Amino acid sequence: MSALLTIDLTARYGRRTVLSDLRLAIEPGEILGLVGQSGSGKSTLGLALLRLLDRRGGQVSGEILFEGRDLLTLREKEMRRIRGKQIALVLQSASSALNPSLRLEDHFAEAWSAHEASPWRSRRPNVLVLLGELDLPATMEFLHRYPSEISVGQAQRVLIALALLHRPKLIVADEPTSALDLVTTHEVLHALRRANQMSGTAILLISHDLGAVSALCHRVAILREGTIVETARAERLFSQPEHDYTRQLIELHRATANPRAEAGLNR
Repeated sequence: MSALLTIDLTARYGRRTVLSDLRLAIEPGEILGLVGQSGSGKSTLGLALLRLLDRRGGQVSGEILFEGRDLLTLREKEMRRIRGKQIALVLQSASSALNPSLRLEDHFAEAWSAHEASPWRSRRPNVLVLLGELDLPATMEFLHRYPSEISVGQAQRVLIALALLHRPKLIVADEPTSALDLVTTHEVLHALRRANQMSGTAILLISHDLGAVSALCHRVAILREGTIVETARAERLFSQPEHDYTRQLIELHRATANPRAEAGLNR
């Protein structure tokens, strides 16, 4: 099977190198966890994949092959056809990602019209089905609510529904559970798993939360100071880590984790 995404890149902010010769691949339908502590370059990689790093003063060199096309060589007009439609982004904070002055339906309508010529109303029934599949109310009353009128967990799952609107090949989920309590984290992880199962969408889960990663991911890559130091199947990595840094992260996680919380996430 050919990889859906193959990365070989270096990313810098001015003279400071953040990602150094980083190599990573994601297979179709795979959930890959990218784990690292704060400052390791996780979010920089997510922005680089979507060609958004230059908007924050960064530079990327190397190649990002998505279905055989190097995203770094595409014109911005071509990249806009991919960004949001074939590669979607789920951000950490729904409160900053959702416009508080727009109803939920307006968010879906805008996301739809960005890539499709057909009217939004023709897609609305499918979106109601999608909401139900993500354990959200599948009603027009829910779509007519404002972001402030739904719970944090519902808002994060709305972001996932928005990401799934065009049935992308890949979702980049950047710390989607970092600010959530245990129950809400479980809801969001379940929604991501459902997204993967429903449409075979591959997911890159960027996180420092080893509990969430172990509950969701097929494979895990460990990022340290801008370099991948270990990649393995999740079961093997958590039971037999090879790199000293991986062992340190797992030991730290086990020392601070709540066993009851871990059991809940892995149900």
